[in-house]
Amino acid sequence: MNAAPADQIRLLDLQALDTRLGQLAHKRRSLPEHAEIASLEADLTQHRDLLVAAQTEESDTAREQTKAEQDVDQVRQRAARDQQRLDTGVGMSAKDLENLQREVASLAKRQGDLEDVVLEVMERRESAQERVTELTGRVGSVQAKVDDAVARRDAALAEIDAEAASVTKEREIVAASVPADLLKLYDRLREKQGGIGAARLNQRRCEGCRLELDITELNEVRAAAPDQVVRCENCSRILVRTNESGL
Repeated sequence: MNAAPADQIRLLDLQALDTRLGQLAHKRRSLPEHAEIASLEADLTQHRDLLVAAQTEESDTAREQTKAEQDVDQVRQRAARDQQRLDTGVGMSAKDLENLQREVASLAKRQGDLEDVVLEVMERRESAQERVTELTGRVGSVQAKVDDAVARRDAALAEIDAEAASVTKEREIVAASVPADLLKLYDRLREKQGGIGAARLNQRRCEGCRLELDITELNEVRAAAPDQVVRCENCSRILVRTNESGL
């Protein structure tokens, strides 16, 4: 393939732009905020799960407290009715009064036991409420950190994308000035050779593979016409000759 030396040198400008686009893409993928957000979101999920568990426990103990208080109230009402009957004693035999006294005493003990249950449930509910309050604060704190990291990531991405858009436009201009067949070869080699399709021959060394040409390869390049597109024997990339090639 033949191409004017100026068109071949223009490939170096194109390669520099493509290299910068590759660097920007890598920078975009490897922003430290990505890992920071992933870690914070994992913490946030864990804290939210703990919060849901605490809220569930608080809700369960609230229902349990209501039930226990209802049990106490039922026993208290029954005891009050029995005590009223005992106080009046109308139409009751001595044996009935004795039985009623025993029932009142039994209900008093039952009421005491149930009130102890209410106190125990209230303590557990209070503990659950404190846990809910604590975890709510933690979730809010971690969420704030996530929001901050997301804002920093988005700002960094916007900056990268703006530069990438600018470089892409510049690349389009440069690529339009390169002959179609040369551009096609360059793009094919760039895709095959890890993003580098053209490399400068600098002081007898290919800047693509970083290897120095041996004497036979160097003589072949020297003998090539200025408009001949030469390739590196080691990496197959287009070798662009300049005044610094050492030929």
